Formats: sequence, C-alpha cells, structure tokens
Amino acid sequence: MKFENILADINGFGRFQITIIAISFLGRFTMPCHFMLNNFIAAVPSHHCDISSLDDGGIFRNLSQAEKLIVGVPVQEDGTPSSCQMFTEPQYHLLLDSSNVTDLPTVSCQNGWVYDHSTFKSTITSQWDLVCDRKSKNKATATIFFVGVMFGALTFGGLSDRFGRRIMLLVSYVFGTLFAVASAFSSSYVMFVVLRFFTGFSITGIIIVSTAISVEWVDVEHRKLVGVVDSLSWTFGSAVFAAIGYFVTDWRWLVVSVTSPLIAAIVSWRWMPESARWLIANGKLEQAQMYLKRCATMNQREKQIHSLKTETLSTIVVTEKRDRTYSYIDLIRTPKMRKLVLSTGIVWFCVATTFYGISFNITGFKLNIYLTQFTYALIEVPAKLAIYYLLDKIGRRCTEVGSLLMAAICLGINILVPKDMSVVRTVVAVIGKGFSSASFSTIVLYSSELYPTVVRQNGMGYNSSMARLGVAVAPFILLLDDVWRDLPQVVLCSSAVLGALAARTLAETRNRCLAETIEDVEGQQE
Repeated sequence: MKFENILADINGFGRFQITIIAISFLGRFTMPCHFMLNNFIAAVPSHHCDISSLDDGGIFRNLSQAEKLIVGVPVQEDGTPSSCQMFTEPQYHLLLDSSNVTDLPTVSCQNGWVYDHSTFKSTITSQWDLVCDRKSKNKATATIFFVGVMFGALTFGGLSDRFGRRIMLLVSYVFGTLFAVASAFSSSYVMFVVLRFFTGFSITGIIIVSTAISVEWVDVEHRKLVGVVDSLSWTFGSAVFAAIGYFVTDWRWLVVSVTSPLIAAIVSWRWMPESARWLIANGKLEQAQMYLKRCATMNQREKQIHSLKTETLSTIVVTEKRDRTYSYIDLIRTPKMRKLVLSTGIVWFCVATTFYGISFNITGFKLNIYLTQFTYALIEVPAKLAIYYLLDKIGRRCTEVGSLLMAAICLGINILVPKDMSVVRTVVAVIGKGFSSASFSTIVLYSSELYPTVVRQNGMGYNSSMARLGVAVAPFILLLDDVWRDLPQVVLCSSAVLGALAARTLAETRNRCLAETIEDVEGQQE
C-alpha cells in the first residue's frame, strides 16, 4: 500500500493541510529578510575622510563645509570627493582653481570617516568603518552568514531525518530568534559575524523542514500548489522587507524587526503536526495513526477513521528496515542515488548563485535601492504563478531548464547593454530575477519529490548546503568587476547555463507518487 492511498481516503488537501501551510508561512516570512539583510544593514553610504585634523586654527575653521572638502579632500574622476584619501595639509589655492591638483600630497584617512546619513541612520559599515582597506570585511559578513546556513542545512537535514521534522522545526525557530536578536546588540565586528554565523546556522532549518512537512502531508495533485504557495511566502517577505527597510534605517532595530515574526511562529508551532510519512518510515505507527485521525477529523472524513489501523499502516514500508538510521552516506550508496545527488547538487548551486548574484546587486544600477528591492520581489509573483501552470503543463524538468536558460539570456543581454542605460539594465535584470526566482521555486519542489522519504531531509539538507555555498560566493563574484567590468555577468550567465544542463539529466516527477525508500528510486524507470 502507498501512503497516497491513505491520503486519498482522508482528503489530501483539506483544512488540515491548509493549517500546515499557514503555520509554515509565519516562519518562512522572515527567511528572505535575513537572507537579503546585508543589502541594507551592510550598505555603504557616501563617505569621505574626517578632515578635522586639518584645522590649523586659522582660515580652515572659517570655511564652509563645502569649501573644507575642496581644500581637504581630493576629487575623483566623477567629480565626487575621494572616499579613502585626504590631503596632508589644506590646499587653499584650490578655492581659486580647483583643477590644479597635480602632484598634491595625499594620505589615507587618518581620523576615520564622515558618513552621509540621509538614507541610513546607521549601518554596520558606518558602525565599524568597513570601508576602503576594510571593505572586504563588509562583504565577508554576508559570506559568513551563508556559510552558517550551509552547515545548518547539513545539520538540520540529518537531524530531522533522525529525530523528526516537528521538533527540529522548533529548535530552528527558537535558536534562530535568540541568535538573531543577540546579533542586533553586538558590541564589536567579531561578535556580530559570529552571531550572524549561528543565526544562519539556526534559521536554515525553517525552510528545509517546513517544506518537507508540507510536501509529505499533501496528495500528488496539490504538491505543486503547496510548492508555489510556500515560495510565495518568500516573495511576500521580500516585498515587505523593502518597506521595513525604508522605515527602519537603524541596522540594529532592522535586525530585530525582521526577526520578530519568529515569535508568532514559535507560538503557532504547537499546532504543527509531525510528518506521518516519517513516523511510518521509522516505525512509530501509533503516533502516525494519531495524526492521521486528526487529519481525517479536520478534513471532515470521520467515516474513514476506522480504517486507520496500525496493521494497515505497517504495510506501507516493507522493503527496508524501519529501525535502521539513515545518514548522508545512504545518499551515495547506490548508482541512481549517486547520480541524483550529483545532478541536484549542481542545479542548486547554480540556481542559488544566479538568483543571489542578481539579488545582491541592487546598488549596481544606480537607482533607489528600496524601489529596486521591492521590484525584485514583485516580479516573483507572476513568475511563480506562471510555474504553477507550467509544472503540470510541461513538467518539472522542462520548467527548471527553461527558467535557467531564460535567466542566462537576460544576464547575457545586460553584458551588451551600455552601463549608462541604467533603466534598461534594471528592467532586464528584473526580468532575469523573475526567471531565476521561478527556477528556485521549481527546484525546491522538484528535489523534495525526487528524494525518498527515508532520506528526504538528508537530501534536502545536502541540496540546501550546496545552494548556500553558491550564495556565499555570490558577493565575491560581484567583486570581479575590478578585473573586468562585465565579468560578474559572464560568470552568472555561465552558472545558469550549467544549471540548466544538469537539470536536463533529472527524472520527471509530474503525477508520480513520492518515493518512500531508496529501493523505490533504484527501481524507477528513466
């Protein structure tokens, strides 16, 4: 007997499943906020050297602020004051002829920097002077966070397959909240990045565990709907994040603000059920029976409760021992599982690199960053509504391959569009973001369908860690413009193409029952 047969009897998509989706929505809302948090808290406001040391007690102190900048800070090619250099002494002759700057002695900023607070009240950049020769530390904050996410994905994936989905979801909620709030009160840069690492480590369990619970409780016909709705929670969080960032311009309060929804998620956790599939696969038949009866009652199928006997449930998984513990090693023990792991790992890495490479570049088009962030989120809505139709029309594989190729085309177009056409470049980037978002939503659902129940969380943990590895390198890919202006776009475009080629090797899962055991995967026809 298949688990889908039982779901069909008790309604595989009723009030019970809708409750699961609603509870998951609360926790998942905060995920995109934390993932994109560096766009705002690590933003680099306009800045120049603090030139108060040039005050000689005479003419300098009587100058206006604009005149002090002229005599104290050299001008860059674009006409703005240098961010990292200052004159060794006031150059008063520049007040008469500002073009005569040949061979004037300059030094690096000696007394810190002065920042423009018109957009941000404070950022970690201005808090700890992460500019000029320390700007790499600014980029490192995002990378360290996503390294934490990567290790968290591996950890929570394995632990939720061993100890259950529900308890690990609570662990992720609680520790994610504690570490995130603690990071907002960091007194040093080192303290901040350490706490951000553990924040990323903790909250990654939210997405991989909640996705598994949702998918494992719904029938085949509604899996794509659950996948799209789950991904729309990400879109909603991204759009609201732009508004929160606009009104909360102090980085400490911004961290607290985007973390606060987790409190509601912790409270609502008591109504989140354990995965009946996991319980059955691990021999916990009485608990599975309890949740299945609750599902039948909520879905108004009380007449079917008498058929939910433990003897019936025991026939669902009979080809593998229930009392054995599965690990990441089981992902590569057999030929088809090895092929699956290799292909999905490459796809997740490439999808994440492409998606976040575009998402992190909100200042690269010289337009309002809040509007760009909101537009990037808004474009995901039609993209995800489109895949809801396409997932059944053309299948998971073709949707994933097509989305990645279209994202690659948009990235390629922006290589050819001149830099001064910022509006055109932004429009193309937004469209590319839509396609990359569609590819991300598809691969989350697709992967959860490809892996069998007994190692599904191990598989999703591995895939999520590969994605976070891709996210971790994305900020540094954007730094490649120092080597060649269009090199970041070339790398991201190549990544999307590679992901499409890898996705082409995956099996189609449209209208197929979820695999329960590794033997199910090995026995599938190509």
